[in-house]
Amino acid sequence: MGYFGLTGGIASGKSTAARMFQSLGARIIDADRVGHHLLRSTSPVYGDIVQQFGPAILNAAGDIERARLGRVVFGDPAKLAELNAIVHPLIIARVEELAARHHAEHPDCVVLVDAALIFEAGIGGRFAKVIVVWCTPEQQIERLMAKAGITRAQAEQRIASQMPVEMKRRRADYVIDTSGSLEGTHAQVRRVYRELARLASRAAG
Repeated sequence: MGYFGLTGGIASGKSTAARMFQSLGARIIDADRVGHHLLRSTSPVYGDIVQQFGPAILNAAGDIERARLGRVVFGDPAKLAELNAIVHPLIIARVEELAARHHAEHPDCVVLVDAALIFEAGIGGRFAKVIVVWCTPEQQIERLMAKAGITRAQAEQRIASQMPVEMKRRRADYVIDTSGSLEGTHAQVRRVYRELARLASRAAG
């Protein structure tokens, strides 16, 4: 049983590509959403995160607020590594559980894990193939500024906290360039999906 990874820099068009893959029939597992669930007070690592980063990351309801936590870890590689060490093992376990469920229901389906930090987390080898979504650096900055309502300097800092996209592209099995039109992106997604569907069918045997 294999599943595929979909990654790319922040604001690179990864979510758009994921929706296109989903419209073609892929089962999408959003690793970032799995991670967000780990910030709730009911999470098994809630206490570890609060102990590590302090009560200043909590909102009035007692939940970990992503924006506050982000201000602590973005721009500080050591703190980001500490957070990842706490949450990544649980994210991986949950992703594998969801992938197994999809394959149990549909053995030959394409299961795509949408995750920003596949290479940073050192889990590229867990995937049968990895697709990297990218756009030009200037587009990435502009998209992130618009999406997050932040300054250019803040956008550049967040982008710098991730692995450079050129390194991701070199490690990719497939690359999708979202710099152009949506139709151009869709054509690339359709081409990659056909290949993934062929591989999934062969793996299902």
